[in-house]
Amino acid sequence: MLEEVVGKLKNCSKVVVLTGAGISAESGVPTFRGKEGLWGKFKPEQLASMDAFMSNPKIVWEWYNWRRELIAKVRPNAGHVALVNLENMIDEFTLVTQNVDNLHFLAGSKSILELHGNIYRNKCMDCSALYEDEGDINPERIPTCSLCNGKIRPDIVWFGEMLDSDIINRAFLKAEEAELFFVVGTSALVHPAATLPIVAQQHGAILVEINVERTALSDIVDFHFEGKSGQFLPKLVELLKEQIST
Repeated sequence: MLEEVVGKLKNCSKVVVLTGAGISAESGVPTFRGKEGLWGKFKPEQLASMDAFMSNPKIVWEWYNWRRELIAKVRPNAGHVALVNLENMIDEFTLVTQNVDNLHFLAGSKSILELHGNIYRNKCMDCSALYEDEGDINPERIPTCSLCNGKIRPDIVWFGEMLDSDIINRAFLKAEEAELFFVVGTSALVHPAATLPIVAQQHGAILVEINVERTALSDIVDFHFEGKSGQFLPKLVELLKEQIST
């Protein structure tokens, strides 16, 4: 079955990959929903929202600094690297991710659409101006925007917020154009991201799912591979290299 997917992939010039928490979990990225010390008494929904930031920006930034510190210890895995190699072999490649951990960038991927933002970027809470070079934020002295004086917040899509319209519209456009669409390590339950593979299939794309367990998409995809992306994707890339070179 893998050989069949590679055979189809070899003839595709437009490929889209949607990644979710599964690929990050293989690198050891924590879910932040456990019982970790001080933060165990909070649910992410209580901290990752504009209401929380408005009422207590200090504690929200303390939580994000803690998250950044944990994620900084994590490295891209073989699945991330394989996607970089795949991008270099495809004419029009787009990586759409629901993850905010920056691991795809660290691995070397270039054509990335981050649906939920990036934990290492900051922006103004009022005008959304980006502040990518702010670095660590002191929760005691949160900087303000040079344009409108709004407080600087993480560039993350919080609970209750809409996705960036430009990014999600580009993701849907790429899904419509895709000849082959990979769904990697996502439960396919969070919308609108979960709609992307459906749209791709409706426009004629071949759907390939890689996950450690079956999902809501498993019964409708063209190919389902049960396992870790860090094991599957490198094999796929190596087979593709062999087929291209012959």
